[in-house]
Amino acid sequence: MPIGRSQSLLGHDVLPFYLSLLALVAAALLLDALLHLGNAVWIGRYLGIPGTILILVSGRYSLRKHKIVSWGKPAKLLKQHQWLAWIGSLLVLVHAGIHFNAWLGWLAVAAMLINVASGLTGKYLLGRTQKRLANRRRALTDAGLSADDISERTHFDTRTMDLIKQWRVIHVPITLAFAGLALAHIITIFLFWSWK
Repeated sequence: MPIGRSQSLLGHDVLPFYLSLLALVAAALLLDALLHLGNAVWIGRYLGIPGTILILVSGRYSLRKHKIVSWGKPAKLLKQHQWLAWIGSLLVLVHAGIHFNAWLGWLAVAAMLINVASGLTGKYLLGRTQKRLANRRRALTDAGLSADDISERTHFDTRTMDLIKQWRVIHVPITLAFAGLALAHIITIFLFWSWK
């Protein structure tokens, strides 16, 4: 592909990433529909428990990254974090179902979805975009373009990457909000559970 016609970061990396996030929601809707068709909606009520456990277990990566624990290889823990959080989020989404009277649960689900999106943005998308932009700049330099021409041709990609770099501004507070809302939801379930 000629240098000038190279696909932008938005089209090559950002849009496919967000389509993969939509795939999470689509998978949850499909699984929920299958439970309804199989007259097994009651199973969804209990999927929040394994979903929450998987999300908590996925936090091992963060503990290792912040040197709270020293065991485990960060690259392997990152992959586990991504998969466990995705599967756990899928189960929690199916658990949430369509219950518009459960506002606390829906707030927790909304925070979880924002958390998943921001976490994947930081770890999946940022690394790819940095590498791709560096490769594009190197190719333009090798083609003999001036620094001004390179800057002009990569302007939109650079701005896209600068925006993606802000992921931690959202991820850390939303992680805390999700944890608080999920904990409040769990406490209210135990308070109002029919123990008979």
